[in-house]
Amino acid sequence: MGEWKMSIGTLSEEILTGLSKMLDNSTCGWRQLASAVSEQPKFRCSENELTSCSLQVLSVAGSPGRTLLARLADRSCPLDFLLHCLRKIDHQEAVHYLTTKVAELIQITVQPQSQQATVGGRVVLTCRASGPPGLSYQWFRGKEEILNETGSTPDLALCPLALVHQGHYICRVNHGENCIFSQWAHVRCVYSAGCSSSLFPGSVSGLLITHQPQSQAVSEGDTLFLECNAEANPPAQYEWYHNMVPMKQHKTQSLKIPCVTTEHRGQYRCKVFNLYHEAWTDTATVTIGPSSITDASWVEVYRGLDSQEVNRSTGKPGIQPIQVVDSPSSTKHFHATDKVALLIGNMNYLHHTQLCAPIADVHEMTNVLRQMDFKVVSLLDLNWQEMHSAVTEFLLLLDKGVYGLLYFAGHGYENYGNSFMVPIDAPASYTSEHCLCVQNILTRMQEKETGLNVFLLDMCRKRNPNDDIIVQPGLIKVTANIVFGYATCVDAEAYEVRREDVSNGIFISFLKRRVCEDEKVTVMLDRVAEDMGRCEITRGRQALELRSNLSERRSLTDQIQTSECSASYSARNLQWAVAHVLPKSLCLQFDCGVKVQLGFAAEFSNVMVIYTRILEKPKEIASCSAQLTDFPEDVDIDLKKSNQETLLEAGSLLLIKENLPSPEVPSLYTRIRSLQRLRSELTFTVCLHYTYSNMDEEVQERQPVTVGKPLVSKLNLHEPRPPRACSASSSFSLDSFNVPECSSFSEACASVGSALNAWSCYAQTGREYSTNDSPTSSRSVNKPEETDCPELSEAPQPLVASKSLPHSQVNDTNYKFSDMYNFQSH
Repeated sequence: MGEWKMSIGTLSEEILTGLSKMLDNSTCGWRQLASAVSEQPKFRCSENELTSCSLQVLSVAGSPGRTLLARLADRSCPLDFLLHCLRKIDHQEAVHYLTTKVAELIQITVQPQSQQATVGGRVVLTCRASGPPGLSYQWFRGKEEILNETGSTPDLALCPLALVHQGHYICRVNHGENCIFSQWAHVRCVYSAGCSSSLFPGSVSGLLITHQPQSQAVSEGDTLFLECNAEANPPAQYEWYHNMVPMKQHKTQSLKIPCVTTEHRGQYRCKVFNLYHEAWTDTATVTIGPSSITDASWVEVYRGLDSQEVNRSTGKPGIQPIQVVDSPSSTKHFHATDKVALLIGNMNYLHHTQLCAPIADVHEMTNVLRQMDFKVVSLLDLNWQEMHSAVTEFLLLLDKGVYGLLYFAGHGYENYGNSFMVPIDAPASYTSEHCLCVQNILTRMQEKETGLNVFLLDMCRKRNPNDDIIVQPGLIKVTANIVFGYATCVDAEAYEVRREDVSNGIFISFLKRRVCEDEKVTVMLDRVAEDMGRCEITRGRQALELRSNLSERRSLTDQIQTSECSASYSARNLQWAVAHVLPKSLCLQFDCGVKVQLGFAAEFSNVMVIYTRILEKPKEIASCSAQLTDFPEDVDIDLKKSNQETLLEAGSLLLIKENLPSPEVPSLYTRIRSLQRLRSELTFTVCLHYTYSNMDEEVQERQPVTVGKPLVSKLNLHEPRPPRACSASSSFSLDSFNVPECSSFSEACASVGSALNAWSCYAQTGREYSTNDSPTSSRSVNKPEETDCPELSEAPQPLVASKSLPHSQVNDTNYKFSDMYNFQSH
């Protein structure tokens, strides 16, 4: 049981004041408490002290109860004794108040530590907490409570240690309805030569590591050589690990990596095992310094070996010559068969903190990725089903040699090394079943034999205490083409910076400056991490973390090379184009002689802006305007911001204004969100309001308009996805597009074919054309320059929550961390 050693004097003034008010009554109050505490002489009050307490009622702010508590505090009265006396006088209100308030003071003083021990040995996990009297401890392995005798004590003894004891342990410290969790501790079993022979009848000599790999510092271009040796019966097998990631291609006692780069730095261990035993070597730390290779393409490097290392040619300790050659990848140019990206930004959560930055971050990432010829699908505010469907459609765009990139901005968390993206409809106490596991997406990407898999996760990575499930993602293959860029490190939060107009996030503010550099992806992200480390507002609070096994110098700027007759490439283009086609510009002729133009612009793959403007009107009409109304309930429209005279008033801060109607031509703008939820064709009504000269009465005319299913609505992301084949080329069919407008195969082919042509024109020119080929307004999706969006390049306002500081503002030391808001993970 926990002991409560705190004194009354440790209570806050707020708690003491609240308790005093409950003691300032005649029936069951301070006098009865003074009598109860007198059972211990050191706390007994004299008659003069009691009189002094009583006289406090003569003062306006005086309190007899507060005066008594002050005297008890001066005598170091412990809280557990105070609580005992309150129970003795049956002051239930004070007992409940004090218990509830001080329960918040529970603190874990000793955390359980991860341990490993030999089978048959002993492991003791310890958790200590300070707090109110009556603390109890519950131990769990994973989500399973340990119900034996030791499971309810601060110490959990596992003896004799067996294989069933392996796993993750956590302790919950309870006080009534309040509780606090310790950190996780991992218990692992290992085998020693001494105990193996008795446990395993097939063993004679057990398994003993006789030579450990040594830590070392090498230069770029050198050869890394690590070695371990073991005595075992049956003979030992070896498997090397780099930063706890298995190196499947290295299964001998010697690890040799020619021409190392900074990618090879880190920690190395070797797992040694046979039929009966398993053991791990010590950790060898490898640091990589600047290149030691100057003019010669072949050099001979001599490394002194310690007394345990031997020259492999002589069998004796000494100097070992190592040949180093230039890395072939340093001059080789890699290419992609295609490049596709899925960008998801979740802001408007139903049960969690609203975020501000994802809209700006997804927009900026869309622009820079399209600059590098990525096919980009950008989506805002997706629920669980829509996120699953979006990922499935994204996977259909992948194939052998394709570069795949997934960017997510929103709430998230990390448990047991797995990262989870939180949809906007996740419940208050969400678990992994309500979210998407990033590692599961990676295994599905690997089935496509992609050339590069990049994950950029702009979210929190704190542990989710509501989720005790240990998710086992699919087997991740050793493909040496995986890059994870985390906006923050493990068990930390990611921050945004809020401005008056557009909110940005810390991660993207640094990433956007580097992402287009023609460098290996990991080198580029390393530089982003260095930039963040030099910034005052991020130092010590948010640090980019890079995890990668990328062995080739692949870059996001690599060119696309594909066969002209590639069926899979055509299928990807077709599928992508269908999800990015805007309705054609329309001209409506009204009976009064007014001609109205409707134009469409895409802000994101699921957000569209419709603008209306008057092209022609008879002279007898003094004024007129065309407004949109009667939209379907599926889509999300803010009626207060519809039919506005500026994009800003309509809620669109990010469209490139140069490609929308010029200010000289009056237009009304309406922004439509959540197009992915549109279940049928988009229909609405154009309501023309006009007045004749010398007439005050306003006249209205209405025309219904149907524009089909624009942008991503064709993919019906609101519908569950059946299992599909792995290859985009083999699984591609027109049915996967769910194009309801087409009633026959030939009509469908014509529809998606024209869609592809329309998108090609749209992506290249950024403009639409009306039926008479006169240019109308749209936006360019290929112009990421900050000058295209003045709101993003103005002088910064005081910091608040968002994700990317503009290029010129990153090193502005006027920002205050107190103005930063974090992505809370639950």
